Amino acid sequence: MRVLGVNALFHDPSAALVVDGQVVAAAEEERFSRRKHGKRPVPFAAWELPEQAMRWCLSEAGLRPQDLDAVGYSFDPALAKPAEDMGLDDPWDHLRRVYAESAPGFLTTALPGLDSEQVRFVPHHVAHAASAALAAPVDTDERATSVLVLDGRGEQASHLAGRYRGGRLEVLAAQALPDSLGLLYESLTEHLGFLRSSDEFKVMALASYGEPAHLEQLRETIRVTGDGGFTAPIPDWSTFAPRRSGGENDWPKEYADLACSVQARLEEVLVELARWLHEQTGDRHLTMAGGTALNCVANSRIWRETPFEHVWVQPAAGDAGTALGAALQLSADGGELAEPMTTAGLGRQWSDDDLAAWLRRAAVPFTTPDDLAGEVADVLAADGVVAWFDGRSEFGPRALGHRSLMAHPGRAENLERLNDVKGREQFRPVAPMVLAERAAEIFLDGPLPSPYMLFVHRVAPQWRERIPAVVHVDGTARIQTIDDAATPNVAALLRAFEARTGLPVVVNTSLNTAGRPMVDDPRDALELFGSAPVDVLVVGPHLVRRAEFFGGRR
Repeated sequence: MRVLGVNALFHDPSAALVVDGQVVAAAEEERFSRRKHGKRPVPFAAWELPEQAMRWCLSEAGLRPQDLDAVGYSFDPALAKPAEDMGLDDPWDHLRRVYAESAPGFLTTALPGLDSEQVRFVPHHVAHAASAALAAPVDTDERATSVLVLDGRGEQASHLAGRYRGGRLEVLAAQALPDSLGLLYESLTEHLGFLRSSDEFKVMALASYGEPAHLEQLRETIRVTGDGGFTAPIPDWSTFAPRRSGGENDWPKEYADLACSVQARLEEVLVELARWLHEQTGDRHLTMAGGTALNCVANSRIWRETPFEHVWVQPAAGDAGTALGAALQLSADGGELAEPMTTAGLGRQWSDDDLAAWLRRAAVPFTTPDDLAGEVADVLAADGVVAWFDGRSEFGPRALGHRSLMAHPGRAENLERLNDVKGREQFRPVAPMVLAERAAEIFLDGPLPSPYMLFVHRVAPQWRERIPAVVHVDGTARIQTIDDAATPNVAALLRAFEARTGLPVVVNTSLNTAGRPMVDDPRDALELFGSAPVDVLVVGPHLVRRAEFFGGRR
């Protein structure tokens, strides 16, 4: 069965292709268009499709549109209600429903040869749920798992709690709009001067610098209801701190305290919702998706404080992941349960020869070292910054060793240095990559392995002074564990770096600059390298040094 999944309605438009139960390809439109998040989440943009991502997915599998058995669109307009009936203040929201109803026609225009009868609507939160539960490595009979979805909104709800068994979903609870933990967090993001539906992760980072000064007040209104749901009215944030216009470089404590208070209450509510779900199912496994599941601090509390033995979060937990979920759900409906997801590297890649051709075409001097890991480790050990471009690009917002910026973790000043390179706020942390076999001695109180940077761990006290660049102000780190099966070249680099420094950890942050999507193709990598103070660019097996980049030709 050949199924293309499409996410288009709100934000992060994306496409994913599942063939005979195998995830063949998945990509976000932003990686092709170079427009962050693909588009803004406004009703007027709801018609836009991830045309380049869809075409690439088909090309990757050698398929034509007419070869598809189904196309899953991750929103069902038949379930949508008028905004005023849901308590939402958006006079143009009806455009979303109109555009979704027209999606089969839009898709056949974008993909000539596609039969519009092949397009099927998959409810938004079902697509989120499927992206987690049907992709997770679950080791129980019939792959039974609980699933928890929280985001801004779907057709008429902001949350789903349920259970998958044998590819079938039983919905146990769903919170009707306007109550939404995602919209609550988005509203705070905007009040703090950040970009709504984009910069929520900045609020999570800022929260670590504050105290939960307003937690008791927030507990009075943001609370669980005992039936799997919750209330989450959006307060007047100005009663806590004045609205910021954005662009300010100073962050008075009152803003950090507000961020900390909301983050703390979000964590408490999520833990209570997960506990309620476990009471209903008794499952060992919890899977999670929805934009709120990208809150790695909250995920860690769920792992620590609920009876679930295993918590697995979809790496593309935001709306981009609903393209994958829609395809997985339709495959399951057709009797094909997909193989568990083992990597987020589902995007574009190039052969070693193709990459060399790119570099020659750009007249860029490069070498192809016999010991690439050793040469790059030498640069890192000497406190150089490395741009690393290797293998298939990641699906989702995390750089996982395919499109990464790397640096020495033992230099505390490298946090500020990398934030300057990327042009972003100085309160933003960077993350550690660590060899899987060494992680347990350095990073505590979190699930291991942790290959997708979706949980935080406490850094062992004896290691904090050894790797200060990756230790957040609260003593934690959002880690990625590295093994030879998933990322062999990064594993080799980490071993070479440890041989030179005694540290099995390297700083990792995404290969992009502020406001830009992650680097995806070789041209993107060269543009970043030419404009940012990076010492070395790795492109597959090839190495470009900055001095040679500006001083000679090959």
